[in-house]
Amino acid sequence: MNNLWKVGDLAKLTGLTVRTLRFYDQIGLFSPSSQTDSGHRLYDESDLSRLHQILTLKELGLSLEEIKETLSAKQISPLEMVTLQKQRIKEQIKQQQKLLEQLEHTSKALIGKRTLTVDDFTSLLQAMKMEFEKPVIERKQSWVQHLDKLGSLLERGE
Repeated sequence: MNNLWKVGDLAKLTGLTVRTLRFYDQIGLFSPSSQTDSGHRLYDESDLSRLHQILTLKELGLSLEEIKETLSAKQISPLEMVTLQKQRIKEQIKQQQKLLEQLEHTSKALIGKRTLTVDDFTSLLQAMKMEFEKPVIERKQSWVQHLDKLGSLLERGE
């Protein structure tokens, strides 16, 4: 059975706003598969797949225009997007684990009334800094590669 959702139902289902979905339609990024006789937008399961791709690319730091170009060129498959999400989440887990370990070390030192050393503080600060910087750097490097491929395709007119 093919499920169909009106824009309000899709908004509730995805956690996006109706306004966002309408804007995506207005800019040609995410349009409904069909409409009712009265003109209400209707989205189907393939639309959900495209919306997932859009949100994944947005989460990875691409602008809406870059997302539109990437999806138009069919540069990245849905499986590749899921793989990118999995990699990002695994990296976030590793970074959070390192930060947690450093906080545990600091907590034990404070409970034991041990004076924290400069190394203790710098290790903690580095773990905190990496939590924020590393994903941004890696995301940028990954997307530079993808956008270079996309640029090559567009130059060749494929």
